[in-house]
Amino acid sequence: MNRANDIDRHVGARIRERRIMLGLSQQQMADLIGVTYQQAHKYERGINRISSGRLYEIAQALSVPVNYFFEGIETNRASDLNARQRMCLELARNFATITNERHQEALSQLARALAAEG
Repeated sequence: MNRANDIDRHVGARIRERRIMLGLSQQQMADLIGVTYQQAHKYERGINRISSGRLYEIAQALSVPVNYFFEGIETNRASDLNARQRMCLELARNFATITNERHQEALSQLARALAAEG
């Protein structure tokens, strides 16, 4: 990956992944960083470049370090999510929408137990 546009798309895809993981809509994301829905959409698609200051604001809004958005650039494109990655993102999004803490804890214990089985 050596073209600037490829990096813009990669960063946008990472923003989208994290936003989904947190269960935020594009409108909620836009509100958090003080831009329009259309601008947030263009950031995620890699259509519009993100300034360093704006990227810092996005990282703060999504509770990640700025370098999070650049992870995986050398190895593959984040826009090419495999089925397992999609499932993990969906699981995280759904988990975040569970409001009952007892249910969240029960699901977390179930996941730990299943992981321990091998």
